[in-house]
Amino acid sequence: MAFKLRTIEHTAAGREIVRDRQLTGLAITIGRAAESDVHLPDLAVESQHAMMALREAGRVDVTSAGTLGFTVDGTDTTQVTIDSQAGAELGFGSYRITVSQDGGDVLLTVERLDDSALKSGDLDRKRGFSLVGVLPGKRVTSWGLAAAILVAFLLVPIVSVMLYDPDNKESTVIGDSGWSTGELSLAHHSLEIKCEACHVDAFVPVRDEACLSCHEDVHDHADPARLAAARGNRPLGTQFLWAVADTFGKQGPGACADCHIEHEGKGALDTPPEHFCAECHVDLKKNLPETRLGNAADFGTLHPQFTPAIVTDPLTRKTTAVSLDSNLREDSGLAFPHKLHLNRLGGVARMAANIGEEQGYGRNGLQCKDCHHSSEDGIRFKPIDMERDCEACHSLSYDQVGGIFRKLRHGDVDQLIADLSAADLNLPPPASRRRPGDYGQGKVYHFEFSAPVWKGMQIGTALSNGGVCGECHKPMLQKNGKPGVVPVTLVTRYMNQGWFNHNAHKQEKCTSCHAAETSTTSADVLLPGIKDCRTCHLGENSSKPGVPSTCTMCHGYHMPAQGSQLKKPDKMSGYP
Repeated sequence: MAFKLRTIEHTAAGREIVRDRQLTGLAITIGRAAESDVHLPDLAVESQHAMMALREAGRVDVTSAGTLGFTVDGTDTTQVTIDSQAGAELGFGSYRITVSQDGGDVLLTVERLDDSALKSGDLDRKRGFSLVGVLPGKRVTSWGLAAAILVAFLLVPIVSVMLYDPDNKESTVIGDSGWSTGELSLAHHSLEIKCEACHVDAFVPVRDEACLSCHEDVHDHADPARLAAARGNRPLGTQFLWAVADTFGKQGPGACADCHIEHEGKGALDTPPEHFCAECHVDLKKNLPETRLGNAADFGTLHPQFTPAIVTDPLTRKTTAVSLDSNLREDSGLAFPHKLHLNRLGGVARMAANIGEEQGYGRNGLQCKDCHHSSEDGIRFKPIDMERDCEACHSLSYDQVGGIFRKLRHGDVDQLIADLSAADLNLPPPASRRRPGDYGQGKVYHFEFSAPVWKGMQIGTALSNGGVCGECHKPMLQKNGKPGVVPVTLVTRYMNQGWFNHNAHKQEKCTSCHAAETSTTSADVLLPGIKDCRTCHLGENSSKPGVPSTCTMCHGYHMPAQGSQLKKPDKMSGYP
């Protein structure tokens, strides 16, 4: 034997609705609390009003659990035992529970009565706390609240937008903040209460014109027609969705709001995910056959080899983008073997050790940092400067007058010719102690500046392969027939369409990526290939250990036009 609950409710038209359900357990609770087994939502009923327990032979014990009692067949009580075969009627506030038997179960029939004369305990006193008599009905209240919400959050903002005057600084839109889906990013936090600055037209998505009104210098990634062609033919389902979006005023694909999603909370705007770039670049060769770019979708699996812009013609300073997969050679106009300068057992290392205290060189020879100086932000390196990085070993002194050394002006051929022409040069006086085999007429540490009659030869000698200039530069004749050297073009940024931060890789040695220790000529392009980078950097969703690398880690979308990244031409070449 168990409890069976039957509730009887009435519609507004008077129709009865009867629901039955089985109750588990031999003891149940009766009260106003929602968790009660028999829920009676009446202020005259306590949260936990009574307990009902099932006994043998169909008898039921009913005990009051609070301060208020209940009625049994019209009589007030706080405890009673009922024979379900005989039946009884219990009263709790405005509810009546009829106890009977139904197929071996104790049937509890619950029905609410409208007779206010029926009471349980002090029902009249409890009804004094009810708001039923002073409030309108539920239906009227619901419609009233709905109308108030529509007025406050729809009608008022719409009317305010219609009356808004963008040319009047005092004009504003009222109530539109209620439609915000979240806080703006830090970049746009000043517009938090100025929705009309971006949402120009009511119920129309933000358009590119609104973005460009502030971001005037931002330009397209490429020509809009080429961007559209690069996306290729979209699936019919996607085309249909964009057609629907266009009907409601949404721009795209490729609109500002497709990538820059706002109202996602305070913080920086999220960078676009990898698939945003791959949407065009994965089949770029197919959709734009004339493009020089290769297909790209994931750095770990589909990305072309790097193509740095190297100097291929030093006279015109022309640079050409060449893949690192080819046997590329650079002609910078400079003769410089890295291996010679980094060899710890060579003469350069010995010289560096001798002048180390003065110049800050180490005892073990030259290091990369001795010539390549990091920029202030640590991202790149400063251009090589002869006076700062080379002159400590490659002296330009050519004469001594009263204890003062006179130096040639680096990079100025005309000044070099004038200085050597005006100098009254003689052979260096014999030294008390000579460097055996090195210092003297025709030796390494002697430069031939003799009598003035040989000035022309002296100048030619300085600008020859064995001269003070020809030691690092390639001799040539200028356009005016005077001696000179091939222009030196030192590229400070080989890949203008990519981004690299040296400071983020400071835990690595320079030679981990740049094979300078084995390079015997300045024609070597000492750049790492994509295989070297993939030892650490993998795609956005790679499951292998490494650094997840999205497209935006190295590339930008709104990249400005890149100017020349070359060192300014010097006057030594005689060419602009």
